[in-house]
Amino acid sequence: MSYELQALIGPAELVAVAAAEVSAARPRPLAQGLALIPATPEFLAALRFGDGEPVIPAAPGVTGFGWFSDGLERRLAAWSKAGPIACVEADYFGGTGTQRAALWADGRLALGPLTSAELEPFPPEGSPISRVLRRLGVRLPAGTDAYDEFDAAGLGAHRTTTSWASTP
Repeated sequence: MSYELQALIGPAELVAVAAAEVSAARPRPLAQGLALIPATPEFLAALRFGDGEPVIPAAPGVTGFGWFSDGLERRLAAWSKAGPIACVEADYFGGTGTQRAALWADGRLALGPLTSAELEPFPPEGSPISRVLRRLGVRLPAGTDAYDEFDAAGLGAHRTTTSWASTP
C-alpha cells in the first residue's frame, strides 16, 4: 500500500484564517485541535497566481519540498505570527519512503526542514512529521493505540493528498 501527503498543518483556528485567504484551500479537521490544508494543485496555483501579488521564490532554507510553491514561504511566515504552522510531506510505498517537515512560528522558520530518507531509521526523537506535530502540541493519549504523534493526530485517516481534499 502507498501513502502520500503534502499539506499544511496547524491549530484549527489558524488554519481557518489561512484557508479564508486562499479560495482553493480545503481545510480538514485533525485530532487534538489541529487541522490541515491539503496542498492540491489548485491550492498551490492559487498561492502562485491568485492573490495578484508578485511571485516570490521560496527561502533558501526550505529546499527539498517538491511542491513548495512561490509565495508559500511569505504566507507561512505571515500566518505563523498568529500561531505555529507546519509544512509536511510523506511518500511511502510498501513500508518504505520519505518524510519532510518544517515549522514556522513567530513569523520565521522555527524548525527544519527535517528530512528522513528512504530506509533511514528515525532518530530517537521521532520522525520529521511527529517532531513537528509534537511542537504543535500533539500528545500521545493514554490508553490508546496511537503509535506516535502521526497516528495521534489522525494523519492515517486518508492515504493520499487528493483523498484529504475530496472528503467533506
